[in-house]
Amino acid sequence: MLSSITSQRLRPFLLLHLRHAQILLYSSLPHSVSTKPISIHNPTNPEPQSSSTIYDHTTVRETLSSYCNDWKKALDFFNWLETECHFLHTTVTYNRMLDILGKFFEFELCWNLIQQMKQNPVSVPDHTTFRILFKRYVLAHLVKEAIDTYNRLEEFGLKDETSYCNLIDALCEYKHVIEAQELCFWKNKDLGFDKSTKLYNLLLRGWLKMGWWGKCRDFWEEMDRRGVRKDLHSYSIYMDILCKSGKPWKAVKLYKEMKNKGIKLDVVAYNTVIRAIGLSDGVDFSMRLLREMKELGCQPNVGTYNTIIKLLCENGRCKEAFSLLHQMPRMGLLPDVITYHCIFKHLEKPNEILRLFDRMTESGVQPKMDTFVMLMRKFGRWGFLRPMFLVWNRMEKLGCSPDESAYNALIDALVEKGMLDMARQYDEEMLAKGLSAKPREELGTKLVSSESDDG
Repeated sequence: MLSSITSQRLRPFLLLHLRHAQILLYSSLPHSVSTKPISIHNPTNPEPQSSSTIYDHTTVRETLSSYCNDWKKALDFFNWLETECHFLHTTVTYNRMLDILGKFFEFELCWNLIQQMKQNPVSVPDHTTFRILFKRYVLAHLVKEAIDTYNRLEEFGLKDETSYCNLIDALCEYKHVIEAQELCFWKNKDLGFDKSTKLYNLLLRGWLKMGWWGKCRDFWEEMDRRGVRKDLHSYSIYMDILCKSGKPWKAVKLYKEMKNKGIKLDVVAYNTVIRAIGLSDGVDFSMRLLREMKELGCQPNVGTYNTIIKLLCENGRCKEAFSLLHQMPRMGLLPDVITYHCIFKHLEKPNEILRLFDRMTESGVQPKMDTFVMLMRKFGRWGFLRPMFLVWNRMEKLGCSPDESAYNALIDALVEKGMLDMARQYDEEMLAKGLSAKPREELGTKLVSSESDDG
């Protein structure tokens, strides 16, 4: 059995039905009897609409995402739709729920849901289901459990190369590259993947994530020794490694080598080279390379302009960055959240930041939790609480549930200002949600080791 509706009630909040512009009110008032969302129907139509019309799968997935930092509420909503509205969850909505549960290490509940999925042909577990599980196990450093999950996939008919690559990708993405390499080259040599370019690329990217530059170089050379064919993706990863390891001129050199070999670059590779040449020779050379890629028929994407905007901001040319931000829609490229992040990092006036934040949301760009945390930390460092609370309130209005980074940014600022009672309230609130709070002496919360040292 999955958990029943929790007895603890949190404050009410609104959920927007994005597709049909209807509003769902998921009422959870203190000590209320019911936590059922209430659908608000068109007053001109007294007949209640069917749940299939009101609760489409896109809306359900987005609603679950808004609860991503409160798994109990997400699960209550998920179960309520099924039991009370007879909503038929598909693999997609199940996968979203699994991701939220895995984030809080509720793996037993994850497996309960997976067993439920098997019972219905529209919700059969797929490769994405287990890619999510691999990711969440590895993030929790439960490597053995992730590998055991792969070994169980025969019962789902999914124990294949795709699942194996998903497992290796999860291990490499979350800095368990040593285990991934051991799995590829020693424990599973009989699978025949020993010269798979895709697997080598995953491992190379894993060493990039670790920041072990010497190991990256050794592995790059090992690919040649083992006779592994290097593709465009291999070169793109290694150029990124050279750029991030402080050797952008070597990335530019590798780019020239690729051109001499007749390797046609895609937009991802060009974006890496644009960044490298901007760091080694200056942003004006990046602009020239942008013109060159256009002439060669490779159309830039949002990431291309994000790279140049970031370079401009890093060189103190924020006005030009703003100008490029204005030009992007005319070129058929809408700025994304990363575009705004590049500029936010280099602005120094709270009012200027808030105006840009308003423009971002009004243009339809949804902030990520990283956006809120970045701005709150910025304001917190400057000692400005008012703009920090404006961002916090906007986060709640947009239906985003704050994570531990957001809470910690707010609490740190309150502690710095000496507002300990308010800081303690938010500290208790995040603990009630199951989020990890930082130990703070000012609030009477210390690490066990610190307490023992004091004694």
